[in-house]
Amino acid sequence: MSKIKKKGLGRGLNALFGDTKEKTLKNETKKSNSLKANIGDLSPNKYQPRAHFDENKLTELSNSIKKNGVIQPIAVREDKVDPGRFEIVAGERRWLAAQRAGLHQVPIIVLDLDDNESLEVAIVENIQRDDLNVIEEAKGYSRLQDEFGYDHEKIAKFMSKSRSHISNTLRLLTLPKDVIAMIEEGNLTAGQARPLIGLPSATNIAEEVVAKNLSARSVEVLVRQKKSPQKSGQIRLDANIIEQQNIIQSNLGLNVTIINKKNNSGKITIMYKDLEQFEFISNLLKRN
Repeated sequence: MSKIKKKGLGRGLNALFGDTKEKTLKNETKKSNSLKANIGDLSPNKYQPRAHFDENKLTELSNSIKKNGVIQPIAVREDKVDPGRFEIVAGERRWLAAQRAGLHQVPIIVLDLDDNESLEVAIVENIQRDDLNVIEEAKGYSRLQDEFGYDHEKIAKFMSKSRSHISNTLRLLTLPKDVIAMIEEGNLTAGQARPLIGLPSATNIAEEVVAKNLSARSVEVLVRQKKSPQKSGQIRLDANIIEQQNIIQSNLGLNVTIINKKNNSGKITIMYKDLEQFEFISNLLKRN
């Protein structure tokens, strides 16, 4: 059984074939597609960064497989401990859906990868084909860092992302476990959670953010308020005011600033760039 040796990573599974000419690649892929394995001879990748698979998407894929079969082969590597079995490198979702569809065999492509490369491919395949949630993405980067010695710069180059993106994503893992759970469950976005990093009251604030459905901008204001107690006579920064400001901006399509003072007096400023925008605002204000 021929195996394809990894030549380069960072841009998806196609990078596994390095600089192979298109004609050779097509022939090799066609040959690899003819390989079949019993579905029970495949095992999940222990380096799989994805912890959860969307049930609805799995069902949709399973129905598609019942009708059309597994069109794209599952990337595997030989099991070093149990010869004759294979460990999935990329395509675990297709493998799970194939089981639901009642298939006994699936097409495979066998890759010659070590542990580092197996994790790398799993991360790339998931991010590029079926986006990980940000916590799963962070955990994948963390494994590259902790288990394989990657620094942030190397991860950034490998994933074709900025170093700041890698660092900011990894920092989310320093949040309390219950806040991380809120992100994983989709109740809190990374933008809403990021200002909470390092705060002793992160959980309480996160619960307030979810309850009030505050925007990321409003969370930043709320955090600044809690970090810097308001001085006498200082203009009050209120998360609810900022939220209303964002709503008005979204409805108008113009920049809006609301200044709310301690006695709840204040002003609303609407900025316009040209005469057309001025007339738009003027007409709105003149309506009965």
